[in-house]
Amino acid sequence: MKVAVIGTGNMGSGFARAFAASGVDVVIGHRDPAKAASLAADIGPNVEGGGIAGAVKLADIVLLALPYQAVGQVLAETGDLTGKVLIDISNPITADYKELLLGHTTSAAEEIQKLDSGAHVVKAFNTIFAGLISPEARAAKTLQVFVAGDDEGATAQVRELAEKLSFEAVNAGPLSNSRFLEPIGEMNIHFGFFLGMGPTVAPSWVRV
Repeated sequence: MKVAVIGTGNMGSGFARAFAASGVDVVIGHRDPAKAASLAADIGPNVEGGGIAGAVKLADIVLLALPYQAVGQVLAETGDLTGKVLIDISNPITADYKELLLGHTTSAAEEIQKLDSGAHVVKAFNTIFAGLISPEARAAKTLQVFVAGDDEGATAQVRELAEKLSFEAVNAGPLSNSRFLEPIGEMNIHFGFFLGMGPTVAPSWVRV
């Protein structure tokens, strides 16, 4: 499978580097193709980088390493997404990081699915800080990634990707459960940035 990482910020570059190091075929997309190409060249010769539409066309799975508010405009530029797996890693938060923009009756993931009914949106990785994406950053810990979606094949692919990065992939049910996962992501942001724990924490469901 080929994965397109859309975005070159901390999350996008973190995923692109980690996937490439784990043997995943990666292409990077950005509105400024030069930024994507520069990051790709820095990662290694087997990674491609360019515009968003081109990256999406090449890929089977598209990881949206973007703020929720930017996703709609970006997807409008991608062309046909039928059959593509879209991984939404976002938390729909306010500019000060302290509150959610959506909740209870919908979620970022569900709103993204409405933008293209032919794509398979999967919620995942929204409870993982950028500094914990690399397996080397958590060598002594196994962190969980909660994966929610309505298409069984798509969620299975995303769980496989998470496991390639040495996460424990947890089946979190249908896409509507993103309404619960996104508040967990926001709570993790509060622990990391406002309650003194730092961006090296992540939630985990413990079996007893």
